[in-house]
Order: sequence, then structure tokens, then C-alpha cells
Amino acid sequence: MRSLFTALVLSTAFIARAEPGADVTLATAEHLASAARAACRALGRDVAVAVVDASGQTLLMSRPASVGPHNLEAARRKAYTALSTRQPTLALGRQARSQPDTAALQYLPELLLLGGGVPWRDAGGDVAGAVGVAGGGGPENDDACARAAVDSLPRRP
Repeated sequence: MRSLFTALVLSTAFIARAEPGADVTLATAEHLASAARAACRALGRDVAVAVVDASGQTLLMSRPASVGPHNLEAARRKAYTALSTRQPTLALGRQARSQPDTAALQYLPELLLLGGGVPWRDAGGDVAGAVGVAGGGGPENDDACARAAVDSLPRRP
């Protein structure tokens, strides 16, 4: 009985820690989406953008009518993949395709190993969320726009 109680306490602590941080707000998500769209517009592309928080919950998904609806789900999955693996999806996808040991990652539900997902970190170095971009004309463009969005976040000391 004591071990069951300990397990419940530990799992409750884990769940509480997995909730999004106080500074991951809708305003942050809107800022990231706006920055990603601006970066892709500079490349002559309209894109779908998704932002997830530290627990993988979607904060924002958007696309203009000129972007196919499938790109919304692609952007969300790219953001989720970047968050879950704590690395940009362009590098992850290339690594998975070049190494037989990691090639099976492509078969995990929800992961999408295409460029365009980039995580961002909080002041303590923990992954605070991720942005996903789809429809930018290829994985390099999607990655560049997502990186530009993350780079636009204010730096904290």
C-alpha cells in the first residue's frame, strides 16, 4: 500500500510539472505565428503555422485560405515532434533517414520527420514549446521560417 501511495504522489508531481509554464501564453503563440508568416512572406510563400506548449498542447493553429488544409495538421505534428524530441525536425528527419537505428521514428504516430518544427527554450534551458510551419515550398523554407520565429522571441538573461 505504501508503494502505491508513493507511486501516486510521484505521478502527481510529474503531471503538475508537465503543465505549461506561466510565460507560454497565447500572446507568445501569436507572436511566433506572426514572425513565421512574415519570414515566409519574405520568401514569397504563405504558410500554415502551429504552436504547442511544453506539454504538447496546441496553443494556436492558423492558415490563410491560399494554403491547403492538410498543412495545418502537418504544422501541428512538426511542432509536436520538435517539442517531443527537443530538436528541430529538419535535422531529426535527416538523421533518421541516414541511420538505420533511428529510421523507425517515422512510424511513430504523431511524429512528422519533415523540416519546419523548431523548439524554443525558457531562461532555465528547458524546452518551453515549439513552432511548426508547413506549406513554405519545402523543408528548408519551413525550417528557416520556424527558426526565424523562434529567433524573434525576446532573449532573457
